[in-house]
Amino acid sequence: MTFVKLFLTAFFWGGTFIAGKQLAGQVSPSCAAFLRFTIASLFLLLLTRHMEGRLPRIRFNQLVWIFLSGLTGIFAYNLFFFTGLNFINANRASLIIATNPIFISVFSALLFKESLTPGKILGLVLSVSGAMTIISNGHPWILFQTGIGVGEMAILGCVVSWVSYSLLAKPMMTTLSPVAAVCYSSVAGTIMLFFPAVYDGLFQALPGYTLQHWAQLFYLGFFGTVLGFFWYYQGIQKIGPTRAGVFINFVPVSAVILSFIILNEPMTWALAVGAILVLSGVYLTTRPAQTSP
Repeated sequence: MTFVKLFLTAFFWGGTFIAGKQLAGQVSPSCAAFLRFTIASLFLLLLTRHMEGRLPRIRFNQLVWIFLSGLTGIFAYNLFFFTGLNFINANRASLIIATNPIFISVFSALLFKESLTPGKILGLVLSVSGAMTIISNGHPWILFQTGIGVGEMAILGCVVSWVSYSLLAKPMMTTLSPVAAVCYSSVAGTIMLFFPAVYDGLFQALPGYTLQHWAQLFYLGFFGTVLGFFWYYQGIQKIGPTRAGVFINFVPVSAVILSFIILNEPMTWALAVGAILVLSGVYLTTRPAQTSP
């Protein structure tokens, strides 16, 4: 059952790109992000209280970490996410974001002195090459002439935001459990998202949202955030972080497959080659170190 839950988690996370793309152009990025995390925060508060027995008290020295985590992992990431999907296909976005583990490993090595093996360095080169292939539609040299498009820049902003969030989570989780840290980061980010959402006409737009819009927002908030997080951490408890982490590699795969089936997005040779390079790089970077017998 654990493996089924982890597979479904990867499937749900891949599906967030589809739901986000369907909302693109119909719900503003700030409104979509705010409503997604309003839904997620309500369920996360209930989940945290259930798992911890109460909502943990926040100490003053934790406020800075919670604020920064909410700013990077919730506020910035989701504004970049929904903005980027206004401009590029879901399959391309998912494969660019799939480079997250690579840069987390690199910056963990730089900041926390974690080992950066030759395999991880090769993984970095492969993943960056794959991302450039995807961004440029198979013509990387064009990037030096025309630059990177708005959509690609926004999705790269997701990568920067998530890497920052992941690095901030390390010290934060020394005093808070993972579920409490995610819960409070989500609440903080939701509060921050409220202001740009109101500026973009949140209250004027709400009456015009259809049942389909709300279904997509609920999917993003509950299945793509709360249930995915809960099952993923259950998997870590059952089979360990290394084996559970392998399932993350299925996220871009499921996103590409779903985007082809649901959104009719094309599978180009550049996308296929880029996907192979990115996923190979992620595998090399996240595989467990080999130990001598």
